[in-house]
Amino acid sequence: MPALIALFVTPTRFFLELAGLPENVIFIIGLLWLTLVFAVFWGIKLHDEEHPYRLLLLSLAIFSPVSRIPVFVLWWITKTWELGTHYDIFDTWGQALVGQLLFGSLVQFIPGGLLGSLTLAIKRHRKPVTA
Repeated sequence: MPALIALFVTPTRFFLELAGLPENVIFIIGLLWLTLVFAVFWGIKLHDEEHPYRLLLLSLAIFSPVSRIPVFVLWWITKTWELGTHYDIFDTWGQALVGQLLFGSLVQFIPGGLLGSLTLAIKRHRKPVTA
């Protein structure tokens, strides 16, 4: 489900940018924020699992590159039709593949892993409230 939401978020941001909305307005609609929200969600949901940290990192390892695929496609569209969006930051296919799919995934994976791990640690070590 998170990957499907990510596949919707990127084109939404793209079309809002094409419509002329300022970058500071559409910045909130982005994959990093979405990753952080899902990392907290997974941290809360996975805290009772046997290997929650492993599951969190696996979830992020799947989610991050899958969510970057539309970004790569929008780079190609922007480059091909010279649309001038913020996706047009690479000159070649190789740069876009490495930049969007590898480094872009790391930009999501690292903060998501840290925030999700922090959420897991808090959730696992918090004592239940007794009345």
